[in-house]
Amino acid sequence: MDADRARELARAALTNLEAHRRRIDDLNVYPVPDGDTGTNLTLTVRAIVERLEKSRAAANGEVAQEIADAALRGARGNSGVILSQIVGGFATVAGQHDAIDGDVLARALRAASDAAYRAVPEPAEGTMLTVVREMAEEAEEPSVRDLPAAEALRRVVARGERAVERTPELLDVLAQAGVVDAGGAGLLEIVRGVAATLAGEPLPEAPVETDELGDDAIHQELSRYRYCTTFVVDGEELDADGLKRELGQLGDSLLVVGHAAALKVHVHTDDPGAALAVGTRVGVIDDVEIANMHRQSLAREERLSEPGAPLRVRSTALVAVVAGEGNARILSDLADGAARIVHGGQTMNPSTEEIARAVEAAPGDAVLVLPNNGNVIGAARLAVESVSKPARVIPTRSIPAGIGVVVSFNPDFGLEENERTMLDTLADISTGEVTVARRTVDVDGVHVEAGSWFGLVDDRAVASDADFDAVVDAVVEHLVGSGDRSTLIALVGVEGPDQEALRGRLESRYPEVELDVRYGGQPHYPLLLAAE
Repeated sequence: MDADRARELARAALTNLEAHRRRIDDLNVYPVPDGDTGTNLTLTVRAIVERLEKSRAAANGEVAQEIADAALRGARGNSGVILSQIVGGFATVAGQHDAIDGDVLARALRAASDAAYRAVPEPAEGTMLTVVREMAEEAEEPSVRDLPAAEALRRVVARGERAVERTPELLDVLAQAGVVDAGGAGLLEIVRGVAATLAGEPLPEAPVETDELGDDAIHQELSRYRYCTTFVVDGEELDADGLKRELGQLGDSLLVVGHAAALKVHVHTDDPGAALAVGTRVGVIDDVEIANMHRQSLAREERLSEPGAPLRVRSTALVAVVAGEGNARILSDLADGAARIVHGGQTMNPSTEEIARAVEAAPGDAVLVLPNNGNVIGAARLAVESVSKPARVIPTRSIPAGIGVVVSFNPDFGLEENERTMLDTLADISTGEVTVARRTVDVDGVHVEAGSWFGLVDDRAVASDADFDAVVDAVVEHLVGSGDRSTLIALVGVEGPDQEALRGRLESRYPEVELDVRYGGQPHYPLLLAAE
């Protein structure tokens, strides 16, 4: 499994899945109708893409291990955890070979299916388990096994389509709601994206309209438990069965997967704190996600109850270039489902073709592109000149600037109105960043030592110091100290400060400033800021 090829296929899977995310969210009625299956699958695949973008692994086995670990740690929700096992099983087999032919594909899909079934204590047919099993069975057919990988995968996709269509026949809750399984539909789009790219074909166009959902699909009973809780436990000689016994007393939909050094936990419970306490007794917990499923279910019902909501075509959509899982989620949520994310940024700039492809797939008659990095603006402008729909570039030079302007975006407004409003907003935004200096230099009157912390405001150096907090204070003072700006956004990177400690310090220093501190997950920059 060549690293470059793995990146290409993972990006294709993500792009195709993102194009169907909202449709899959809307289908989600099982195991609970919280309307987040498409989102959770997207976040899980996005974690794989981001790991591969940063990976230096070269050997096939190392690449496969990176993929499996990223899927495990990045898994979100019930569907994401099951997907992590599908991906892990597939990668383990594929990573043992330099190339994937029909025979390797068959063995890898069988390993993926077996891993998924093992992960679920009480496997239910009519779910993504059924879909991956039937895909494996198709790949194992003698007439398919002898085909080249691209041809074999085409047959696998066709079988997956039939399996998804049959899911209501196997699961009563789907039949009663009149929908197919959301997890199975999402898995199919992942495989469909990989198949198209492997065959050298463009990704299929996402449908502009979807079938209107009936009342039985929209109005579903709330889950027995309120909170979907996921986290990773890191440790040594971790006991998965012991965790299952303890966590099983707290709720349902329990999944504990992984290995002796890292376990991913998913549980529906009314007491997330108790679940986290179980994890902390045996190891170190990380990647904690807690979602209020009752709130999600009611929001889904409200969204789908709007007249014509499933058939809604956005007047204007966004394409945003983003580094960091948290930043991608923030932008997607702010754009109310009208955004396509292109993964990239500092040191991993996307191509013009990638941006153009996202513009074409975006769910709007017209599209605005947020490059969110000065080095990407040129590629974005070339991209909008090559697409078939009206598109413009809002020249955002940082992720927090992009988040700041999205606040003024309305997908129901036209291209010109959105562009004008967002450009006005951008003009009022000042941005800052804190990073590590790569070399010793004097810039903008600031002496910077290699290895020290380095702070910039609007691309101008303002501070450098061995003390991180001192540089943060200098940057924030430049942004809001004059009192001209009353809102501050802070995005914490993968190696950034503790969020709550940062929030406390900034609140005490600037009590009059409206503060929004979030985990962005961007590499290279422990802290990104924007003031408006």
